[in-house]
Amino acid sequence: MELQERLNEVFCQVFDDEDIRIAPQMTADDIDGWDSLSHVNLIVAVETTFGIRFTHKEVLTFKNIGDLLNCIAAKVQ
Repeated sequence: MELQERLNEVFCQVFDDEDIRIAPQMTADDIDGWDSLSHVNLIVAVETTFGIRFTHKEVLTFKNIGDLLNCIAAKVQ
């Protein structure tokens, strides 16, 4: 399964919405319910799903889903 597809599944689970379709340019403003608490839940779910850990600095640099995807890709290689 492609990385973006796996991440999309995480988004669907965290936001309890099977209709979410993510794209690299999307931000928190594009997803209903993406607030600070759900952001923490999303980061934890991504770390668990992909078996990785983000640094605090990395999390602060994510400006969109593309940034998140790029960081995941670098860590899972």
